[in-house]
Amino acid sequence: MQSAAPEAVDLTTESQRTKALYGLDDPRTVEFGTRCLLARRLVERGVRFVQLYSGGGPVAMQWDAHDDIDANHEKMCGLTDKPVAALLTDLKRTGLLDETLVVWGGEFGRTPVRQQGGRGRDHNATGFTMWMAGGGVAGGTTVGATDKIGMNAIADRAHVNDIHATILRLMGLDHTRLTFLHGGRDERLTDIAGRVLTSLLA
Repeated sequence: MQSAAPEAVDLTTESQRTKALYGLDDPRTVEFGTRCLLARRLVERGVRFVQLYSGGGPVAMQWDAHDDIDANHEKMCGLTDKPVAALLTDLKRTGLLDETLVVWGGEFGRTPVRQQGGRGRDHNATGFTMWMAGGGVAGGTTVGATDKIGMNAIADRAHVNDIHATILRLMGLDHTRLTFLHGGRDERLTDIAGRVLTSLLA
């Protein structure tokens, strides 16, 4: 790994066109764009799991929009939209998207109503969105729906265990076969629950 890593993370071999595709020529998108381009390079070299993180650090650089959701999400989307689109485009161009599962999500969404009379929104774990692309996913498929204001999931609700079971299936693993007795109870990655969301499978 020590001998391979320097070449894998060396972006000088990438064309200016590719760098511009990822937004490396724009101060707003250069940081996350660099992460996305590095992710493509790692996938090309056979790295089996790559995690990119958006947010963290000072409140001004988080998705945690308790104060002003419009300004927050406009900024955070502005930092990530172009690089993510570039990653998907580049993976598709090279044929890697067919065998690479891309998952975008967080642990909760935002409420559809203002928080404490302000312009922010509180956490919402009862109705939010994740998306997947490539790696055996049926493109353009929507699973589930919320109520009219987007507060609660009301149709085809999916638990996080279902998401994990589906990701494992897309990776070629049957989550039910990963059950082990531990501490006197059966345990597995989906916590003895979870169903594969078959409508997401291509």
